[in-house]
Amino acid sequence: MRCRTAGPPAVASVLAVLTVVVSLLAYTHWPGRDDRDAPRTFRVWHWNLAGSTLHYGSVSDGLVEAASDSIRRTGADFVSLNEVCYSQYRALRARLTHTGWPQDAGHFARFASTRAASPTLCGGTGSYGIALFSRFPLDTSQQYELPSDGSAEQRKMLCAALRARTLMKFCTLHVTTRSTVRQGMPSNYRQISFVRRTLDSFDARGQTYLVAGDFNAQPHYGRLDQLYAPSVASAANRANTGAHRELDDADLEHCPGYGQATTVTPGVVAGACGGGAKVDEIFVRESRLAGAYGAVALEVPRTCSGIAYCSDHLPLFGTVRMTVPQGGPGAPTRCRRRAGVRTCLRTVHGKRRRS
Repeated sequence: MRCRTAGPPAVASVLAVLTVVVSLLAYTHWPGRDDRDAPRTFRVWHWNLAGSTLHYGSVSDGLVEAASDSIRRTGADFVSLNEVCYSQYRALRARLTHTGWPQDAGHFARFASTRAASPTLCGGTGSYGIALFSRFPLDTSQQYELPSDGSAEQRKMLCAALRARTLMKFCTLHVTTRSTVRQGMPSNYRQISFVRRTLDSFDARGQTYLVAGDFNAQPHYGRLDQLYAPSVASAANRANTGAHRELDDADLEHCPGYGQATTVTPGVVAGACGGGAKVDEIFVRESRLAGAYGAVALEVPRTCSGIAYCSDHLPLFGTVRMTVPQGGPGAPTRCRRRAGVRTCLRTVHGKRRRS
């Protein structure tokens, strides 16, 4: 057997292969932060329905239709509901499903009870609490119990991750009005502090989120300073120390740093720039902003039978462009409760991972 030394043709072939490899390497796009954190635009719709106080749990007085019509008309991606009776949640879930709003009718809705059923609540129709809907399929959800205010209601923050991007969460909450001092701190301040620490923990784990709800606090109140970022610095809202922007804080026409009122009765509590009070907010992590954002308080529907307004709150609708971390699809879950937090574990390739 004779061995032949590679001559010019063989060398040429090797060079050709190397040229192809080098070319492929030159055009290969290696994963970086930009791949993991893709910019997305989301539309968020929030409303405190006063479902028990004004509607007594009714699903036939026009409230469900008013909410559904507004959600679809605005093109909302996420929906946050406060003071909603379970009967109303189920009716709205069914209506949105019927209209084809969610991409996956089996995985778009979550409810968290904050008060158990009683004859004097929701007209005796069932429990009462907060809820969220997503146009995109949802993965696991968690219910975070806020520090007690001493009342019969166990306030919560309800969060759900997106199935396609599990590091992205949407949350809804309803903070107490009570300022009773418990453990050396007013109850409403303690609850917002708990929310802030929980959101900070999401960020520390590489997750991001949008959170909407009735915080029962106006933007210039001291207890919200820990949420608003220092970059929010106006005559109506200053001395902030947090890490968030509120989607209506850049409204130059309606009170910069504050936004539009979200309450129907302006004479009860005055806003920072006069008019009604803003107590409903939608927050985004400032470091996740990737473009324009804004919000508007919508007209409160007046189509509900027997009452002048369908709620004592205006719906709040916001749009934001933000970076969203890449996260894989979800998997079957097992959940447990510890220290007031409902934790769900995903099984991925035989291994359990905390979500």
